[in-house]
Amino acid sequence: MHSLKFTAESSSNGMLERDFTVGDVPGVLWSPLSGADRAPLILMGHGGGNHKKHPAMAGRARLLVAGCGFHVAVIDAPGHGDRPRTEHDELEIAELFRARAAGEPEGPVVVRYNAYLAELAVPEWQATLDALQELPEIGTDGPVGYYGINMGTAIGVPFVAVEPRISAAVFGQHWPDVLAEQAKQITVPIEFDMQWDDEHISREEGLALFDAFASKEKTLHANAGRHKELPRFEADSAVRFFARHFGRAHTAQG
Repeated sequence: MHSLKFTAESSSNGMLERDFTVGDVPGVLWSPLSGADRAPLILMGHGGGNHKKHPAMAGRARLLVAGCGFHVAVIDAPGHGDRPRTEHDELEIAELFRARAAGEPEGPVVVRYNAYLAELAVPEWQATLDALQELPEIGTDGPVGYYGINMGTAIGVPFVAVEPRISAAVFGQHWPDVLAEQAKQITVPIEFDMQWDDEHISREEGLALFDAFASKEKTLHANAGRHKELPRFEADSAVRFFARHFGRAHTAQG
């Protein structure tokens, strides 16, 4: 059982940013500047090769904090951000670059490596959620959501499948190979993003993963474009999704 330790603090644009560790796992918690107000918590998973403070994470956090007054937390996945890479990480990354250079499909490498990372990351997320709920401004009685695309989905699906505290989730852009069976265990409302012209994940694969979720309420957002062309307005949609399910007013952000 690890407690949460804050290691740095700053504020800007009405948002409080606090770095923390839970055991040896580094993370960041973004909150409204009011600080002590009870509010729902959104856990966000970053993409492969990125980190907890990647611009995509900070940007989505700003929308969630400023738009709804949520708390938002991200932790570095194993081998990412401020966490050292293992020999296994280096081998898998080298294999991914080799496949990419050779024009071979990247999916088999990414699926295998992400499944390995998820085995490590799921218990880390559970410990982080335990620690965050000890904070008075979050507590154990408020709703918790999960938001993760790409590798954030690869880790998030198995996490949400075994974590009853998550009551709504946003996923997208991943292969169904490993995740479909775990998705069948998920019944909370979900929003799912996919790119109709994704050069890595076929339409059939994207639709298969969406179809696997057992949720009675699930919404598919399919946009034209390639893998890295997910429209930025999908982040606004995710904010509205969580606001709707967690009973919070949503203020549009420019």
